[in-house]
Amino acid sequence: MIIKKFVAKTEKEAIENAKKELGEGVVVMNVKDVKNKGLFAFLKPHMTEVTVALEEESEKYTSAVSAINNVITSNQTKETLPAQSAPVPTPAPAPIPVASPESTRKENSAIEEKLDSLQSLLEQQLQKPEEDKEKKEVKGEKEIKGEKEEGKETKQKEETEIDKFMKLLHNTMLDNEVDEKYAKEIIDEIEQINKPNMPFDYALANIYQKMILKFGKPSSITPASSGIKMVFFIGPTGVGKTTTIAKIASIFKVDQKKQVALLTADTYRIAAAEQLRTYANILEVPFRIIYTVEEVEKAMEDFRGYDYILIDTAGHSHQNTTQKDSMRNLIHSMDGKAEKEVYLVLSATTKYRDLISIADSYKEMTDYKLIFTKLDETTTLGNLLNLRLYTDAELSYVTYGQNVPDDIEEFNPQGTVKQLLGGKN
Repeated sequence: MIIKKFVAKTEKEAIENAKKELGEGVVVMNVKDVKNKGLFAFLKPHMTEVTVALEEESEKYTSAVSAINNVITSNQTKETLPAQSAPVPTPAPAPIPVASPESTRKENSAIEEKLDSLQSLLEQQLQKPEEDKEKKEVKGEKEIKGEKEEGKETKQKEETEIDKFMKLLHNTMLDNEVDEKYAKEIIDEIEQINKPNMPFDYALANIYQKMILKFGKPSSITPASSGIKMVFFIGPTGVGKTTTIAKIASIFKVDQKKQVALLTADTYRIAAAEQLRTYANILEVPFRIIYTVEEVEKAMEDFRGYDYILIDTAGHSHQNTTQKDSMRNLIHSMDGKAEKEVYLVLSATTKYRDLISIADSYKEMTDYKLIFTKLDETTTLGNLLNLRLYTDAELSYVTYGQNVPDDIEEFNPQGTVKQLLGGKN
C-alpha cells in the first residue's frame, strides 16, 4: 500500500498531481485545508492537502489479517480491510489493507489521524465489568434431544465478543443522538457481511466507511457557469443565518477576491437588517433591503457584473401560509433568469423532531442544501446524520462560533463520523 500526500492550490489540482505520479488507481483518503503560519500568513495563497492511497497488487487478504492480529496484540489502532461491497465512486476515504506490521506503521499515518484512539476506546469499554444476561449458567435442565451443555457454551462464546462490539457501536451512536432507525440500519448492513472471527478493526473500519458514504461529499457554493449566482439563505429565526451569510461573504470577498452584493428580505426584524448592513459596510460591498420580487430582479440587473448575490430571508412560522407563499415567490422569481442555490440554515442544538418539522415545511417551497450552525454549543452531532438521511439534502457548511470571518468551514464527514463513533475530532 502506497500512501502519499499532495499539496496544491485546489483539491482538483492536488488529485491530478497524484494521478500523474501514482496512476489513475489512486483512492482519496482525506482532504483538508493547509493553514498558513507566520506573521504574513494571510498573504500566502490558500493551499489544500490531499492524502491518497494506491493498493499494490501483491497485497493479499491473508497477509492483511495476519498484520491486523499483530497490530491488535500490540494495542495499536490501525485501519484495515476495505468493505466487501460494491465499489462506490466517491472521494471519501476507504478502509485500507495492511501488508505487514512494519509497513503499516509507516504508511497509515493519515488513517491514524481519524481513528487513532477510537478502537482502543471502544475496546476499553468492552473490558469494563457489566451485567450480561448471556453469562447465566445453565443448570439442571437438559434438552430432551440430548444436546450437550458444552456445545451450548461453545456457541455462546463464539457469538459474544463481536456481538458485544457491534452493540457497543450501536449504543455509542445512540448516545450521540443518531436516530435509532439509522443506527440500526448501519449495524445491520455491517452484520450482513460478517465473516467468521471478524476482527474488531474490520467491523469498525466498515462502519466508518459506510457512514462517510452516507454523509457524502460536502457541497459548497460554486460560481455560476456564466453570469451571476443568486444564493438564498432560508431557515427559522435565531439559528445564525445573518452571521453565516457574513462569514461566507467575507470568504468570497477577502479570500477569493470575488464581487459580492448582500440583500435582505427580512423586513420583520430591523436588527437583522442592520446587522447585515454593518457587515456590508465593513466588507465594502453593496447592501439593499428588498420588499418585492421586482426589487430582487432590479438588484440582479444592477449587479449583473458581480459573482454572487447573497440573499437573507425572514424566518417564518410553519402555520403562516402568507409568509410561506411570499418566500416561495421570492425564491422562484429567479427561475430561468439566473443560476441560484438555496441553503437551509439549521442549528445543531435543535431537537430532531423540530428539525423534521422545519425541513418538511421548507421542502414544500424548494429544494435546498444544509448548513448547520452552533456546533460549539452541543456535544452530540447525530442530527447532522439524521437530517442528511431524512431529507437527502447535501451538507455544505458548518459553523462553530460568532467570529466573522472565522468559525466556519466546509462540512467534514471524516471528523464527524469519528465523533459519532465515540472519538474526538
